[in-house]
Parts: sequence; C-alpha cells; structure tokens
Amino acid sequence: MASSEKEHPALGLLTRAHDPSISSQIFREKVQNRPLLLRPSSPDPREDARSKRQKARLEKAKANRKSKKPRPLTAKQKRELGVYDIPKEQQKYDIYVPIWKLWCAYMREILGMEKSRYVNAAGVGPLLASADYHGAMVDVVRCRCVGRVGIRGIVVKDTKFTLEIITLKNELKTVPKEYTVFRFEVPFVEEDNDGDSQMTEPQKPFIFELHGSQFQNRAADRAARKFKQHIDPDL
Repeated sequence: MASSEKEHPALGLLTRAHDPSISSQIFREKVQNRPLLLRPSSPDPREDARSKRQKARLEKAKANRKSKKPRPLTAKQKRELGVYDIPKEQQKYDIYVPIWKLWCAYMREILGMEKSRYVNAAGVGPLLASADYHGAMVDVVRCRCVGRVGIRGIVVKDTKFTLEIITLKNELKTVPKEYTVFRFEVPFVEEDNDGDSQMTEPQKPFIFELHGSQFQNRAADRAARKFKQHIDPDL
C-alpha cells in the first residue's frame, strides 16, 4: 500500500486558523500558484552565446562614448574658474563706448525715435521694462545705500539681481537692483550739413528712469515676459 503524500506545513498551519475550504483556497492562491519573479538582470534564455557577446560589446562601446564626452561645468566650477568675471585689464571705460553707441541705436529702433521725437510713456513702458541693458549709460539716482547714489557708467553685465557698471574712472561697480532707481539716457540722431546722420548728444536727450525692483530678471527672461501695472509699496 502506497504511503499518503506528506502534508505541506503551510497547509497545516492554515487549517488551524481557517476552515478547510478557506484554508485550501488560500494555500492554492498564495503558495502553490504564486508567481516567481526573476531578477531583471537575469539573462534571457532565448539569447545564444553570440547574441550575448554582441550585446556586451555594444554596451561597452556605448559606455566609452559617454565617458569621452565632457560634462558641462557646474555653477561652482564656473565661479572658481571665473568664467563670467571681467579681467582687470579689460575694465576700461573706453573699451565699452562703441557698445554704448550700439545700444543707443537699438533703443531708438525699438522706441521708434527715428520717426518721431514724441515718446508716449504708457506705450513704451513695457518695451523699456523688457529691453536689454547691456551697454546702456546708467546713473544711480536713488538707493537705500546712499554710497551708491551718483554712480555713472556703462552697464557691462545685466544679471538677475544686479547691474555691473564700468565708471568713467575705469572702476567696476556692482549695484543691486532692489530698492534702487536707475536713470538711462538715449541721445537723438541729428544730421550734419552733408545730410549724413551722426550720433551727437543734444542738450535734452531722451531720459527715463526704471525701478530696479520691477525688472529683477535676466535679460533673456525679460524679453518674453509680459509686465502688468501694480502698486509698488516703496514709492
């Protein structure tokens, strides 16, 4: 006579806790028919040795290509290398005068000053707030730090929170935008006797002021941003 099959220990424990029908169902679903999950790194049994070698060779070549490609510099590395710093020998006011003339032509074009000398403040306000001020002639007319009032020069760097200015004395000044009012000048173009247009500085150039707290954005971000009128508590 054949001996009966030995009972599974898990089934015996389930029988003590549940009815026989319920314990049999739990044992069948949770123990006997439970799926066996293989590791994702397990090799595919359908691949032969040649396919495995080819796959390994391709993965190694891909890893070599990634290792040879230089990674971009981090913000900390850029600060340590001084990527955006202006060398001392290039902190000269005369170097940036041609850039100021280009900026004047750029402002006259976007404000339409070549067609008319009348500029409507309500119409050009959003244009002034979204313009690029690299190369602009600027004066600090109001600031919570009185030591910065009176700084005049050409903007060489327009960052999110500061303006870096080269003064007439060849000094690089960093002025924060917050709680500061800047004054900009745009001269008109006058014609000489020969009819050729040349850049001169008349007695009354186009002058406007901007509150630094209102355009604390990078120049690239301000170009596509729409500004809305709102109350400034500092005024």
